[in-house]
Amino acid sequence: MALNPNLQRLREAGVSIWLDTLSRELLETGGFAGLIRDYGVTGATSNPTIFAQAITGSDRYDAQLRELVAGGEQDQQELFFSLALDDVRAAARLLRPAFAASGGGDGFISFECTPTCAA
Repeated sequence: MALNPNLQRLREAGVSIWLDTLSRELLETGGFAGLIRDYGVTGATSNPTIFAQAITGSDRYDAQLRELVAGGEQDQQELFFSLALDDVRAAARLLRPAFAASGGGDGFISFECTPTCAA
């Protein structure tokens, strides 16, 4: 599929196309890879609220969550970050070619920290 002409013009003007969400479902179904391939997405951003909705609205995190708890992790923030950062890492692997092709100028994942991390 050829890139949408409007998106192509934006890319030619130096605009990076970023997705403002990230979830395990988007990653596991190939949706994120498709957006990279078909729409020229070269980055993504997410935040605790988006991830919390993804985690509570899907069973795709359940097995990992059970494994973490069975391993002794009880801290809710640590559990949350374990789940969310696995998705960030998976998305970053998919964006690695964009990072390489841009000489490190693109291909990033932005993850907003919770306020307690900023303290």
